[in-house]
Amino acid sequence: RVAPAAVANFTHLAEEGFYDGLLFHRVVSDFVVQAGDPQGTGWGGPGWTLRDEFSATPYLRGTVGMARSDKDTAGSQWFITHSPQPHLQGHYTAFGQVVSGWSVLDGLEQGDRVEAITVLRRAE
Repeated sequence: RVAPAAVANFTHLAEEGFYDGLLFHRVVSDFVVQAGDPQGTGWGGPGWTLRDEFSATPYLRGTVGMARSDKDTAGSQWFITHSPQPHLQGHYTAFGQVVSGWSVLDGLEQGDRVEAITVLRRAE
């Protein structure tokens, strides 16, 4: 509800298979893992950008956010926090939360690849 455009964008790209096989091009211990760049350089995207959707959602361990380089530049890159990162709140769109699979998150290394993303829809 706090980031409908980011959720719709991520869902669309995931369901189209956009993320399948992409690199985790950035892994910073005790900070974040980042993926979603088709170039693998940290500068690629889907060919469009999104408006920022900042909220009061805190960046806890496992918060999923949209990566960006400047105002309204998010597109396909996303990150997951390894630990609480309160300085990100209000500067990056938070749109998801890891609820299981912590050992997978903790074991990711730079150069690992996204196998596939499955979007599960729940009834409101």
